[in-house]
Amino acid sequence: MNKKISFLALTACLFGTIFTVAQAEEPAKNYSDLRANFRRIALEIASTEVKNAKYYADNPNSELSADSKSTVKGVFDFVLEYEQPEWQWNNSLFAEYGKTKLRPANEPSTTSEDADQILLTTDYSRKMWRFEPDNADVGPFASLAYQTEFEPNNDAPRQKIFRGKTGLKVFNGNIIKELYAAAVGEYDMTYSDKHTTKSAYEIGWRAEYVQSDDVKYQLEGYFRDYLSYSRYIPTDLKYELSTTGRVAVKLRNNFSLAPYVQYFMGEARNINKTGSNFMIGLSFAYDQIFNLK
Repeated sequence: MNKKISFLALTACLFGTIFTVAQAEEPAKNYSDLRANFRRIALEIASTEVKNAKYYADNPNSELSADSKSTVKGVFDFVLEYEQPEWQWNNSLFAEYGKTKLRPANEPSTTSEDADQILLTTDYSRKMWRFEPDNADVGPFASLAYQTEFEPNNDAPRQKIFRGKTGLKVFNGNIIKELYAAAVGEYDMTYSDKHTTKSAYEIGWRAEYVQSDDVKYQLEGYFRDYLSYSRYIPTDLKYELSTTGRVAVKLRNNFSLAPYVQYFMGEARNINKTGSNFMIGLSFAYDQIFNLK
């Protein structure tokens, strides 16, 4: 209960401050654009430390059940952006996969997924106000997403979730690329014989600070707290927190090298212990925006 109150209070204060300085005027940006935004195509090398993984061996979330080890992971983050003076429509594909094969001496080889996610999202945002301190747009938004994975994790079934969100968003700023608070509804088809509907609230963020032409700091993540479920599934999470911070240093053209820190935390309904995944790594990435119109 204290956790929920703290996050709700923080969100209320944050958006209250933004609305205090936001201008209820037409957006200053006056252009129409169709863009292919390759946010990040990356190969990541990392060391993972997982806490309480033994309790999450049969959980569909691979981040909580992984072994503590070194790993290699691939990431693809793409958004097709269509922007008008009064609204913006984004369609995105995010995919990541990391798998390690362990070969202990005199023991059978084992494999473990470190990350496995495919996320398709369509997102519509209105521009109703301006947040002048960051030159950002502010307005309501709605999104629909489908989340799945390349292959099932251990003995767990393949994750399959439809997720809808609606709420308030600050976006397209100089530093604040996306900051939102939303109500969330999920239809979880992971267990084929036990489809579940869930409700939650979510706070998400994505920020970028450009220090120079060659160095930029990036932060992204979300916190989702589940409020209700249509049935009891022991492996369903009560809440989840995911955040990643990186420093991207340009090597040449659109290629960069970025040390990063990634943290994921969650707690299943049948376990009174928090599972977490803390990763420190190095990312070799490519990013580029192509103007299509």
